[in-house]
Amino acid sequence: MFPHHRRRRLLGLAAASTVLALTAACSGGSDDPPGDSTPDADATPSGAITVLTWRTDLVEDGTFDEYVTQFKAKYPDVTDVKIEGITDYEGEVKTRMNTDSYGDVLAIPGSVTPDQLGDFFEPLGDFDELSKEYRWIADKTFEGRSYGIPVVGNVQGIVYNTKVWEAAGVTDFPTTTQEFLADLQAIKDKGIKVAPLYTNYKDSWPLTQWDGARGAVTANPDYVNEMTQTDTPWTDESDSGVIDGLIYDVVAQGLTEADPTTTNWEQSKQLLGTGEVATMVLGSWAIPQMQAAAEAAGASADDIGYMPFPAQVDGKFHAVAGGDYNLGINVHSKNKVTARAWIDWFNHESGFSESQVGLSPMIDGTVPAALQDFVDEVELITMNPAPEGKESLFADIDTASGIVTTDPKYRQKIVDDARSGARTKQQVFDDLNAAWAEGRAEAGA
Repeated sequence: MFPHHRRRRLLGLAAASTVLALTAACSGGSDDPPGDSTPDADATPSGAITVLTWRTDLVEDGTFDEYVTQFKAKYPDVTDVKIEGITDYEGEVKTRMNTDSYGDVLAIPGSVTPDQLGDFFEPLGDFDELSKEYRWIADKTFEGRSYGIPVVGNVQGIVYNTKVWEAAGVTDFPTTTQEFLADLQAIKDKGIKVAPLYTNYKDSWPLTQWDGARGAVTANPDYVNEMTQTDTPWTDESDSGVIDGLIYDVVAQGLTEADPTTTNWEQSKQLLGTGEVATMVLGSWAIPQMQAAAEAAGASADDIGYMPFPAQVDGKFHAVAGGDYNLGINVHSKNKVTARAWIDWFNHESGFSESQVGLSPMIDGTVPAALQDFVDEVELITMNPAPEGKESLFADIDTASGIVTTDPKYRQKIVDDARSGARTKQQVFDDLNAAWAEGRAEAGA
């Protein structure tokens, strides 16, 4: 059931602050070495940098201003740190990366494949050395060199409004997708104006958050790697099939917002907080945002809960833990010294992960007390990196297939088909598998 002590524990993930996520990225520069130079570890940070971030809310509420103030106090020769918030982060940064002007420090977009890292980002060090200090850097490593470091670790699951679920008579976390659908139907049957699940279709990027369940469904940390070895990763039993099948079913059964084309990400946070939306699939980074929105709307932060994806193996829930966006340095930056100083300061001295009650990216980082109880209830999985020499294989197949799982458009198509009935769920799987098989053939897998 949803015991009160459990709900308090999960909510504790965000209770310490209204910020839990990442930072980062920049453009601009100073009079430091040219873009093709390597940072001098002994040089003093100075001049100006620009940091790009998708967290526009943290720009607007002054959170980043405080970080900048602290950073400049430590490095008085730094004249300016410009924080640039970007709403469509993935889309706009991907476009800007066609030029040299995409910041000094930035979160590495998901569309950058491992073999492209060196084309766009400055290496931060050898993986073998950095991995003695940091977790979750394998995703942004290629041929032994790491290009990004996460600022905080998240767990993956589902944010929900506790009052709405309890009003519908739901007292247990659903353990299967069938139970989850039944619970959403129970919410709908209450007859109140509530969207049982909100897709955030229009802003689109939240649909990529469903990928967080890959590996958790079958408790398999090698699931993504194993996708490269099969022509049929979309089945009723596979992680991909269970995830995308649930998206199809929840839409086809009318358990989402009435018109997905009119969704709004910023508004959705308030809607969840006030109980007009019951559920959203998002990483734990979203909890404090939802709590802050609830309080701003006159509701209670205690109404926001967090549950694991509805799947169990051997009677136990599993959740993927990993780094949020990884911060990297623009390979063309003219101020790599200060850019690297920003990344190091943020990890070691800002207190960001601690204040956000997130998992520390540091190997020796402690688990926050509020998160410890969630860790005790749900077995955490860290996805295994690709084997050496195959770091880009998944991305190569993904791109060649035309699916591009990092692009939410393929899931928007699933939503469209579920609404219209243009394709059955099995036809969706068949088409995805056919495209994936073609991608594997083209990539030589």
